[in-house]
Amino acid sequence: MALTLYYHPLSSFCWKVLIALYEAGLPFEPRQVNLGDPADRAAFEAVWPLAKFPVLRDDTRGKTVPESSIIIEYLARTEPSARSLMPSDPDLALRTRLLDRLIDAYIHVPFQQVVAERMRPEGQHDPFGVEQLRGRIRSGYRLIAPMIAGPWGMGETFTLADCAALPALFYADYAVPLTDWPELAAYLDRLKARPSVARVLGEAEPFFQYFPLRNG
Repeated sequence: MALTLYYHPLSSFCWKVLIALYEAGLPFEPRQVNLGDPADRAAFEAVWPLAKFPVLRDDTRGKTVPESSIIIEYLARTEPSARSLMPSDPDLALRTRLLDRLIDAYIHVPFQQVVAERMRPEGQHDPFGVEQLRGRIRSGYRLIAPMIAGPWGMGETFTLADCAALPALFYADYAVPLTDWPELAAYLDRLKARPSVARVLGEAEPFFQYFPLRNG
């Protein structure tokens, strides 16, 4: 198969790319990576030395594409069925990239840092640092809430911004509940009902037992 996605079904950044692939109806080979297995990790490092997923391999074009946002832009440029994920209008494309970056920087990454702190050994936790991260997530909520232009981030068309929003809001809701942001909670509900998103969540369900914040 021409496209291979190196990923893990619990990884939030992998969700971004999976949603895009399912939205576009693109066939691909899912290559689940176990970074805890030395042989599997070494095989992945041979594809991408940093061994960070997701990574897309396009054998037809001889391209290895890392980083979730870059992968989605690559798909939008190379695959006709994925073109709508990145608006053709330059101004709208810029707004899409901006919303994607803000979601990742102020919601997605801080949440991942909250999870990383939770997984520290006993006696090495940093409650003050976690509260700072939660504050950053709240700032992210306040920032993006008024930017949602319609049913989706950019209005009527499902784009890169929505691929970014689902994993960020889905997971961050465990750290900073969306109770005070009903418009974002409603947006998250619309995202969850999207077939591409429902498929990703369904595939991840067996792995949720390993998600620290879900279990207290």
